[in-house]
Amino acid sequence: MARRILNRKELREENDTLERSGSGEALNQLLVPGEQKPQKKAAKRKPRTKVAKEVRLKAFWGVFSQSLSQVAQFEYSEREDAVRRASELTESKKTPHFVQLVKKVIEE
Repeated sequence: MARRILNRKELREENDTLERSGSGEALNQLLVPGEQKPQKKAAKRKPRTKVAKEVRLKAFWGVFSQSLSQVAQFEYSEREDAVRRASELTESKKTPHFVQLVKKVIEE
């Protein structure tokens, strides 16, 4: 199905004369079906950002086995005790144990 060929120059002249006369309703009637007046672009919204939840952590010394399972846990100020415990477990179990820093979430 063929579309009707539009003479853009004639349409432009009609549009200009109607705009000069100030009749907006007549302008809307002249628009070809399918064509519409350009609308203003909507202002872009800023995306909502999630507020970072404040998480407090506490440091401990953990004694771990060779299979990375935690065997014991000591306060941060008791590192010597943690190292001593790791060496005792290494000698008694015949498998290496080591000390590593562990951080746990404090729930209030």
